[in-house]
Amino acid sequence: MIDDPQTTPEDAKPTRLIDARSLRGLAHPLRVRLLELLKLDGPATSTGLSERLGENTGTVSWHLRHLAEHGFIEEETGRGTKRERWWRVVNQPSVLNTVDFRDNPETQGALSVYLHELVNQQFNRVINYIGEDWADEWRNVGTLSAWSDLRMTPAQLKALNEELTAVVERHLPAPGAESDPDAEPDPDALPIIVQLQSFPRKERDTR
Repeated sequence: MIDDPQTTPEDAKPTRLIDARSLRGLAHPLRVRLLELLKLDGPATSTGLSERLGENTGTVSWHLRHLAEHGFIEEETGRGTKRERWWRVVNQPSVLNTVDFRDNPETQGALSVYLHELVNQQFNRVINYIGEDWADEWRNVGTLSAWSDLRMTPAQLKALNEELTAVVERHLPAPGAESDPDAEPDPDALPIIVQLQSFPRKERDTR
């Protein structure tokens, strides 16, 4: 299962379960990248997004409309013009149950494309981080950790993931936002990305 939270617990709407049609609508490399930029940096126009990605504006506009058609993004009303529309992520968390699609030949391809792009996205975030110049106060608090000496049952792995998710959610929303949603963030605060990846691996037969 892949959780894609887009709201804080206080203003969260009911979770959206991604169905086969929506998965096929999302399963395109450029759409995955566009959705990421809108999630991370907020509303944008097709022109601004095309400049950032080095893509044709018409192509970007077409894919944005496709994402909107499938309910992932929406137009920000009251902003922009008829020729220059602003787009934002729909304020609703999404969940993709991958087991629902793995054995369906009609959705296997779409699932493979989406998961491949999702892994590339997470990989590139790390590559960007280690390649950027950070002050020691930030460099010394980031982490790239891995544990490979665990042995668990499916139930134990599920419990581990739930506990780790609960730890992250305890830090949402940002400190101070609970009492005043319009409060300015701490001037020393930066956006933080937490990537959690835990999965079994096939053992090699050493007999």
